[in-house]
Amino acid sequence: MKHSIVIVDDHILIAKALGSIMSNFTDFQVLYECENGKELQHKFASKDNIPSIVLLDVSMPVMNGFETSKWLRESHPNVLVLALSMQDDEESLIRMIKNGARGYLLKNVSPAELEKALKTIINNGYYYPEWASSIVFSNMMNSASNENSTSLSLDLSEREKEFLKLCITDMSYKEMSEKMFCSPRTIESYRNSLCEKLNIKTRVGLAVYAIKTGLD
Repeated sequence: MKHSIVIVDDHILIAKALGSIMSNFTDFQVLYECENGKELQHKFASKDNIPSIVLLDVSMPVMNGFETSKWLRESHPNVLVLALSMQDDEESLIRMIKNGARGYLLKNVSPAELEKALKTIINNGYYYPEWASSIVFSNMMNSASNENSTSLSLDLSEREKEFLKLCITDMSYKEMSEKMFCSPRTIESYRNSLCEKLNIKTRVGLAVYAIKTGLD
């Protein structure tokens, strides 16, 4: 079964080119293209138009990537957002991540990296190239150091700490369960419990917490 993708980009030629490239990806298919977030909202009125992944341009007229990703996070949290941009500026990256984007790519990436990003988001829930990861982690850790957080003193079990360490790797949750000799349901339980304890919503956040507390 192929995973469905919707492309949201106001540059029609770029959207068509991306669609053509992804038509060669074995595990994915493009449902349709939109020129902005407002058009996407109208399309989502039909459940048949809701994809697994939205490939989302950051800079668009009418309703840009920041507004669209926030709307998707609030209205369709199960839809994975992969942001696309011409710029690698820190402000746009952090803002998109905080609005729910699961990954961030520059538009000059190779088709191979685009396919890798799509597969990784499906399997692991997120994808950031090395340059983006360093910015995200640095920003989150600096923010955390300026907060009087009590989360560092939480009493976590050894199994929870082991799970946190694995969050830093590129392992899927299934691979984690095999590594820890437990069921995928148990892994899900660790994740949900830690997210609640630490007030964290994503695996990236758990990874940042692990690094910040010296568990890596």
